Amino acid sequence: MLKERIFEEIDRQKERLCEMADTIFDHPECDGEEMMAADLLCRYLAENGFSVERPIAGLKSAFRAVYHSVGNGAEGSGGMAAQTGSLSANPGSPAEPPAGLAAPPGGPAPRIGLLCEYDALAGLGHGCGHHMQGPACLGAAVALKNCCRDQAFTLVVYGTPAEETFGGKINMMEAGYLKDIDVALMMHGGPDTCTDIRCLALSSFDVTFHGKKAHAAIMPEEGRSAFDALLLAFQGVEFLREHVRDDVRMHYTVKTLPGPENVVPSEAVGSFALRSFSRDYLDQVAKRFRDIVRGAALMAGVTCEIAEKPALANKVPNLTLNDLLIENARLAGAPGITPPRERTGSTDFGNVMHELPGSCIRIKFVPSGTSSHSKDYVEAGKTEAAHSCVVYGAKAMAGASLDMLTDCKIMESIKREFAEKRELYR
Repeated sequence: MLKERIFEEIDRQKERLCEMADTIFDHPECDGEEMMAADLLCRYLAENGFSVERPIAGLKSAFRAVYHSVGNGAEGSGGMAAQTGSLSANPGSPAEPPAGLAAPPGGPAPRIGLLCEYDALAGLGHGCGHHMQGPACLGAAVALKNCCRDQAFTLVVYGTPAEETFGGKINMMEAGYLKDIDVALMMHGGPDTCTDIRCLALSSFDVTFHGKKAHAAIMPEEGRSAFDALLLAFQGVEFLREHVRDDVRMHYTVKTLPGPENVVPSEAVGSFALRSFSRDYLDQVAKRFRDIVRGAALMAGVTCEIAEKPALANKVPNLTLNDLLIENARLAGAPGITPPRERTGSTDFGNVMHELPGSCIRIKFVPSGTSSHSKDYVEAGKTEAAHSCVVYGAKAMAGASLDMLTDCKIMESIKREFAEKRELYR
């Protein structure tokens, strides 16, 4: 059976895949500087016949690797995009996305995208398990390439840096990438084996108030407190909280301390985050938030600057794709299978899933209830459970990909569900 052969091919790669995962774990990198991890993953893809393009989208640790299978048992090609630069880091990016990247959807040969993250958390290391994603995607991609030469298809492996910080997938989409695939698959380690239904869209801001410094005891009337404005903005958010939908979340903190208590502070900086399950509704909340900030500045007699970070979208759930991944995770023997998570935090994968069908399979490698971004995740990062997580994730993605390649009705169902739900989850 072809799926059994694919699973065996993934098992054959296990030692190399786990070595890559351990190496990435031992050398945590973050915030778009994941050079060693990208080198390691790109080298393995090139060794296995993929055409590797790097850097892309102005991100030196982002990459795109492609393999075409022409079917009929013939040797495929990695020729959708010529390799640019070397497999080591080269700053910069192509001036434009590769020609033909945005090929018309719905062509005769399915185009499967495997997206991997490999960034760590600053000061913590791989407390979210991203070191396992790249090796799992590579194991699935190489197994499909080696075992499915009777099928016509395209595999595209995307390396997507900085998920934890500025959201590299957003940069890649703005540069024209991620338009060359019909579906996007990901894997993630977790406390349970499951998929997700919804995630929160996110808008985040750094707000700086500029006032006038003065001695707080001798000449307070000469001062205009930037910190007063920040406190007023915090209070305004609290009043706003009463008049938004139940799913809206609002967070804030003081980013820079304003100085000693006997000096009217001339500058105060705060960070704010707003979330909702609807990107469209969150945009309305964000407009009201900006009014609060400007009003706080007016009341305190100061000025303000509002710096908005890249916005994250909510996911458009695809239950057909979710079920396909879970079915293959179960077939592979993955532990701890549970129902889908109804709601999760925020991720730049939501921006991808707003534009095309996608799903992420989470594979159990820590006890149920364990929080991500935690020391517990770090301590489990090189265990046998983590190594098995890489293999189970690879098998779930490869098995689901094979099902889409061999049954056109599955792909049609996935695309139809996406089209129907896209408007419901704006």
